[in-house]
Amino acid sequence: MGNDGVRITDDEVVSKNWHVLRRISFDLRRPDGTWTSVQREIYDRGNGATILLYDSGRRTVLLARQFRIPTYVNGNPDGVLVETAAGLLDDDDPETAIRREASEELGVTVGELEHVFDAWMSPGSVTERVHFFAAPYTAADRTHAGGGLADEAEDIDILELDFDDALAWIADGRIADGKTIMLLQWAALSGPFRIPS
Repeated sequence: MGNDGVRITDDEVVSKNWHVLRRISFDLRRPDGTWTSVQREIYDRGNGATILLYDSGRRTVLLARQFRIPTYVNGNPDGVLVETAAGLLDDDDPETAIRREASEELGVTVGELEHVFDAWMSPGSVTERVHFFAAPYTAADRTHAGGGLADEAEDIDILELDFDDALAWIADGRIADGKTIMLLQWAALSGPFRIPS
C-alpha cells in the first residue's frame, strides 16, 4: 500500500457469513511523528454500483422502493426506502453490474451510461466503494416488469416520479437513502435537470 504512516500488524477474519467481517490492527503515525496502535473492525461486502435513470423530456426519474432490514432495526418505522437501482459488482465490472441491476430491479435495458463519480459511503467501517452512474430512459427501454429477484428475497416496487417531487421527497424525508440523495442533487446541480445560469 502507499501510505508509509500506516503499518498493518494483524488482519483477522472474525466472521465470514453473508460477507466478511475483519478485525484490523495497525500502527498509525500521528502528525507529531509518534506512533499509536489502533484496532478496527471493518465489513468487506465488495464494491457496488448505482444508477439514476431519468427522462429529461418528461422530467421524471425511475426509482425503486424496497424493504431494508438495517434501516428497520435502526428507527425506520416500516423499513422501506426509496432508492436508485443498485447492487454489488460481484464478478462484473461496474458498467456491466449496473446494467444488470437496472434490468433486474426496474425492468430497464440501459443504453449509453454516464459515469458520474465514485464514493465510499461509510468509510469508518465498510470497505465498499460505490460507482455512480446516470442514464436516460424512455418507455421503450422498460423491456420487462423488473421488481428484483425472488431468490434474493427482493420485492421491489417501481416508482416513476416527477423530478421536482423527488427533490421534495428529500426535503420531507420520504427519500432518505444517501446514494439516491447524492444522484438527485447531482442531477439538479450539474446533470440533466440543471438550471442554466
